[in-house]
Amino acid sequence: MTDPGWLEFCQLVAGDVRGLLQRLPTRDDREPVVGRGEGGDDTTVIDSEAEGVVVRRLEQLAARGISFRLVSEELGERRFGDAGSPWVVVVDPIDGSLNAKRSLPFYCISIAFADGPTLDDVRFGYVLDLGSGEEWVATAGRGATVNGRPLGGVRPKARLGIVDFEATNAALIAEAAGRLDGEVGRIRVLGALALAICQLSDGRLDGVASLKQSRSVDVAAAALIVREAGGHVTTPDRTPLPLDLNARTRIVAARDEEMATRLAGLLWPDG
Repeated sequence: MTDPGWLEFCQLVAGDVRGLLQRLPTRDDREPVVGRGEGGDDTTVIDSEAEGVVVRRLEQLAARGISFRLVSEELGERRFGDAGSPWVVVVDPIDGSLNAKRSLPFYCISIAFADGPTLDDVRFGYVLDLGSGEEWVATAGRGATVNGRPLGGVRPKARLGIVDFEATNAALIAEAAGRLDGEVGRIRVLGALALAICQLSDGRLDGVASLKQSRSVDVAAAALIVREAGGHVTTPDRTPLPLDLNARTRIVAARDEEMATRLAGLLWPDG
């Protein structure tokens, strides 16, 4: 699949999701549970409706003869067109959905296009911050931008000044904070893994760690963005994360491989 206008497609999807949020403005509108997603979490109104608008746009791609496998937070996996196509579209319609339900302005839509089965095969990544409106975009080998400004000029610091924890609960935060005591300046828990990794790509954070097991839908787009900005994303076992909903792993991101390895070693000294 050559580039079918990835950026324009993602912008159309983002516009649809923004319209949806305007129609569901309050917590009472957004958080009722309507089922359970393929990833195992409760599906709420905002999750279901946001995925619906994304799938309708993807059906338009398929109608143009473009074949791909969809991996999505709620729907799971679905094949569009030729089963032999290597292309994968990885979507998290609302990353940071708890923030979205509460109207806390740190959540996003994340879309990635890959020409193979793992995180290393992602060729285009798009993350739109639905709170601030910032648009993060990367194309493999061609760099990354935020709102059109090239990323990479402002790097995360060569020390762990501010580290963000994601996919967390209170016990995991307390345990991890204890291990980092004396090693980091400040800790944040922002509530959206993809968006936190994007913040790191512009030097706003110096490290990001998912303390619980995360899936490809959480990081597919953001990992490319931070890599194209000169940063590094890794897993404790350093194996490529499959683009599906079954594989789960902890994620660490930092300014370079050395710093990411150091942060992972502090958090999980036993691997």
